[in-house]
Formats: sequence, C-alpha cells, structure tokens
Amino acid sequence: MADTKPNIHLYTAATPNGIKVSMLLEELGLPYEVTAIELGKNTQKEPWFLEINPNGRIPALTDTFTDGQQIRLFESGSILQYLVDRYDPEHKVSYPRESREYWEVNNWLFWQMGGLGPMQGQANHFARYCPEKIQYGIDRYQNETRRLYRVMETQLSKSTSGYLVGDRCTIADISCWDWAGVSLDDFPHVNAWIDKVVSRPGCEKGRHVPKPHTALENRHKTEEELDRVAEQTRAWVQQGMKEDAKK
Repeated sequence: MADTKPNIHLYTAATPNGIKVSMLLEELGLPYEVTAIELGKNTQKEPWFLEINPNGRIPALTDTFTDGQQIRLFESGSILQYLVDRYDPEHKVSYPRESREYWEVNNWLFWQMGGLGPMQGQANHFARYCPEKIQYGIDRYQNETRRLYRVMETQLSKSTSGYLVGDRCTIADISCWDWAGVSLDDFPHVNAWIDKVVSRPGCEKGRHVPKPHTALENRHKTEEELDRVAEQTRAWVQQGMKEDAKK
C-alpha cells in the first residue's frame, strides 16, 4: 500500500476532550483543517456528523488512509494512537512499539480513558452543571478525582523528566492534561506538570483550537466564581441532556 500525505480534517470543540487532538497535531507539526462543532446547537447530532462518529461526540477526525480511501477516527484515545502510529516515525512524542515505554504509555492512556477523564467529567458536572446540588454526587466524583490525582502525583514524583512516561512528553501526557475544577493544592507535581505541558509551543497552540482555552485561568478562582463561570453554559448542557434522552 502506498503511503499518502496527511489530509487531516479535525471536528472538535473547546472542551477538555476536544483539545487533545489539536495539541498532538501541533506537536507533530501536521497540517490539518478544523471544523468547529457547535455543541450548543447539537451539530454533533446531525446526520453528516454521525457518518463520521456514530456516537455523536467530539473529537472526530478524517484522513486519507494508505489505500487512498478516507478513514474516520473517533474517541480521543483512538485518534491519538492513530496519529502517533502513522505520523511519528521519529518518536518525537512516542516510543518504538518494541520498547517497554510504548506499553507504559498505553497504560496511562487507557487509565485516562477509563478513569481520570470520566471521573473529572462527572465531578465537574455535579459541581457545576447539575440543576440541583446533589452533595452525594459531588463528593463521590470529586473524591474519586482526587484519588486519581494522587495516583498521578505519585507517578510524577518519581519522574526525572516531569512527564508521565520516560524522558519525553507523549500521548499519555496529552490525554491526561487538563484541570477539572478540583483543587490541586495537595498535588504539587500535578500542578507543575500542567504548566510544563503547555510550556511546549505545540501543546500551547493546540489547546486554543478551535477557540481560546481559558480553563487554566480558573485554577485560582473561588467556588463562587467558578459557579458563575459555569452558569453561562449550564442551560445548554441541560438542553443537550434532554435531547439525548429523546433518542
């Protein structure tokens, strides 16, 4: 099969999950087009988008595969793996498949997909977007998020590079990167790692696709201030849930 040049089209929004792919694309220096998906208008539920991602979520990506035909990718972890497997032969942000580090990256990638990401999302939802304050839900998911932060804190405390795996930034770091409204005062290595990742020009540029990413500016705000920020999007979150329930 003849290889082809990148023909990457990213469909995304400025969410913690949505910016992971653009961060990696910028790190790899790959050309790509972007379509900003308007989540508040349920663009991700339109038939044309469901042809790309039948789950109706962002991010999603299309590319020209090695056979010359279009390939679709959805789920951020799948997209990140595809991009490094295909477009990082020099292992700028990855490791060779035959190395131990390759599999350690996979460990943290799947740890994020199955644990950190979902728990952060639920912690943020119950604390910021739920129409009523359910203390059990807030405590359950914030405590689990803190437990997962402790896991990452322990890993980073042993790292000589400041990254999760080995001597470089990888898709383990990019997949785990973000802040979900839970205090990091007890996790100094995680806090430093958050800043270290975006000190990289590629990650810093990529996190602002398709529009400026402002979550880091919220790290030092009070609970009341964070609640006021969330109020701006609470209505469309609830409307989206109602629309999903109709499907």
